[in-house]
Amino acid sequence: MDRRRCCVRLSVQPSRGLVDEKFSVLVQNAPPGAQLTIQALHRCEGGHNWEAFAHYVTDASGTVNASEDPSLGGTYCGVEPMGLLWSLRPVPGSKPGLRLRKMNVQTPMEVTISVYQGHQTQGFVDQLASQLVERWYMAPGVRRIPITEQSLSATLFLPPGPGPFPGVLDLWGAGGQLVEYRAALLASHGFAALALDYLTLKITMETGKMVDNQYFETAYRVLQQHPQVLSSCIAMLGLSFGASMTIKMAVYSQVMKLKCAVCVNGSHVQPVDGSLEEILAYFTKSITKTRVNKENQMTSGGLQLPVPADPALKVDSEQVGRLRCPVLMVVGEDDQNWPSSEFAQDMKAMMERAGNSHLLTILSYPNTGHLIEPPYTPYSQASSFKTVNQHEKVMALWGGEPVSHSRAQEDAWRKTLAFLRENLHGNTNPEATLCPRL
Repeated sequence: MDRRRCCVRLSVQPSRGLVDEKFSVLVQNAPPGAQLTIQALHRCEGGHNWEAFAHYVTDASGTVNASEDPSLGGTYCGVEPMGLLWSLRPVPGSKPGLRLRKMNVQTPMEVTISVYQGHQTQGFVDQLASQLVERWYMAPGVRRIPITEQSLSATLFLPPGPGPFPGVLDLWGAGGQLVEYRAALLASHGFAALALDYLTLKITMETGKMVDNQYFETAYRVLQQHPQVLSSCIAMLGLSFGASMTIKMAVYSQVMKLKCAVCVNGSHVQPVDGSLEEILAYFTKSITKTRVNKENQMTSGGLQLPVPADPALKVDSEQVGRLRCPVLMVVGEDDQNWPSSEFAQDMKAMMERAGNSHLLTILSYPNTGHLIEPPYTPYSQASSFKTVNQHEKVMALWGGEPVSHSRAQEDAWRKTLAFLRENLHGNTNPEATLCPRL
């Protein structure tokens, strides 16, 4: 290949796009039947390097099209158009337990796509071509507005234009912190999204006292009363413990009149009259059911099984009958954090008894773990984690299988956006709310 190596061309299109937007990787002008390695390399905000790579063989015209051609080896195999993103993993020798999460959504995720001669697995020498790719959570014109009024720790993301826009209150799990990237991406799809920290805000860290239900209702009112938000078109979206709080507020709050709710691997099993602190303690006290596998990873997939019959320990059929809004439950069938499939089926049975099961939609994905995130988020089978009421981190096993989990993330995100548009936009044209392309 030496005499043609300087002529190899690499094209990644679009080179700037949203993180949930597909790109195409095309290699041209290589010799027919040549063995090539295509690598993706990313340096995260924490200073750690992540890589993915795949082995290809050029066709008779000296071309590789990663959207159509199968990878013969590497971090993924087969035809996987976005495998260079979802199979990103820490480079060998990295700190164990890393999880790739974007903290500053005002800057892009930069990924260098390179082509190398031969089928390589490490070292990566004899580079033939490379291109820098930008992946954004914020589309052009999306506005990021920190919210600190009424003791909130939140960030509001508004789509471009005058609005008004439907609103989404966005909650993450028991690890706390103000996590913004999903809310930023929702705003890039036309929703006014409020990312809310409800566990590690300043007043909690200073006093040790956790917030109560009124904190969520305050966040709802702030979103509802914003002049660019449709006050009667607000949803709530939660992952893990955030999904548990979403279910609780959707059923019990007299203030929050949600148009719909999305719960990703959450639980309706909780002391229904308990405070936030008591609910969190209820979840973590079952640590005795936690198991450790041979890789020293902790799994709590048996947590809270069997599903309790005591109405004081779950949102039961009598209370769930109060639900008046559509609910989408996204379930990973291999969730190793808690038994999401059993919880979803129990919720379905209770709503059937209550006569409002028509409001429930369950998306259930085989071989899919706990962390169902936006499309092409690198698969994390296990990572270092601790809840806000634990003193030490553990290596938490989240579950799932890379290919199935990645496809579930893509499908669930597409259907979540459709669910939100259907229930929040009403008769408006959802295409009119899409942000400009990067």
